[in-house]
Amino acid sequence: MITLTAENFDEQVLHGDKPVLVDFWTDWCPPCKMIAPILEEIAAEYGDRLIVAKINADDHPEIAQRYNVLGFPTLNLYRDGEIVRQIRGAKPKRLLLADLAGHF
Repeated sequence: MITLTAENFDEQVLHGDKPVLVDFWTDWCPPCKMIAPILEEIAAEYGDRLIVAKINADDHPEIAQRYNVLGFPTLNLYRDGEIVRQIRGAKPKRLLLADLAGHF
């Protein structure tokens, strides 16, 4: 899983050749901690066709504000620089994959 910052967000997410699932999270968010291992599994299993990345919204609020992320965790799936799917809140792996089906 890639760790994003304000400095590398555009390059890694908006200009990549694969879809990128970005986890907007914070340290104080219990559901964020619950979903982290699930995202690690998805990154390991689907890394050949999907990049999974995370960005701490408290450390980089300008990126969260740019995409109107108000709750955590928020997962945005980007393809060709555009958001194609947004998922709010923690979900089990099978439901996350169902929500992402057809997008990568």
